[in-house]
Amino acid sequence: MKKILLTAIIAFGAFAINAQPPAGEAKPGDSYGEKVSADGALSLADFNKKLKNGGTYSGKIKGVVKESCATKGCWMTMELPDKTKMQIKFKDYGFFVPSAIVGKTVVLDGTARQKIVTVNELKHYAEDAKKSKAEIDAITKPETQVKFEADGVLVVS
Repeated sequence: MKKILLTAIIAFGAFAINAQPPAGEAKPGDSYGEKVSADGALSLADFNKKLKNGGTYSGKIKGVVKESCATKGCWMTMELPDKTKMQIKFKDYGFFVPSAIVGKTVVLDGTARQKIVTVNELKHYAEDAKKSKAEIDAITKPETQVKFEADGVLVVS
């Protein structure tokens, strides 16, 4: 019985430690995941035009981070020129970003596609972003969003 209790305590402690976003200020030059250079990155306007033609996009884009998961840094968002939100997750949850990345200009390397996001998933993201109960309750319809799976992130400014 003591072994089970001890194992449970150790497991809980390990999960509690993992629930923290990476420490750091997200300074220019900091990178997360695979190494990324800023060379050849598309602006969000050019990226949005390419994606509007349908299908997927693979490559680099440059934009400003609007939100990040406050719990552990497992996702972030950017606002596209048409005012829609692009959700960014990290390949195989292999890395996370610090919450200080919000407001920073970054270059992402990865793959994007359009996807319908369910109400439950939208509410989950709103909870992660520490939105108010009223904001969460206002989510009543699914949204079509651009989803970007990043292999790497480079903070530019």
